Amino acid sequence: MASEYSLPIVLEKIYENQLALEAALMELVLLTEQQGHEAIGENARVALERIGENAGFIRQGLAQLRAIDQE
Repeated sequence: MASEYSLPIVLEKIYENQLALEAALMELVLLTEQQGHEAIGENARVALERIGENAGFIRQGLAQLRAIDQE
């Protein structure tokens, strides 16, 4: 059984924080764009794209770590 602070669990919590930050950043992007700052919004959207691209990689890594941790 995995301990409460095993590497997969800690990384899962970090990943969840990343998703929450992504959602908060999107809210700020929408507000910024509504206020007419399209260039700033576009720059932030680039960061959001990177977060999205990395999400699948992170999930795969976490799945592998969980499998190892359960052995």
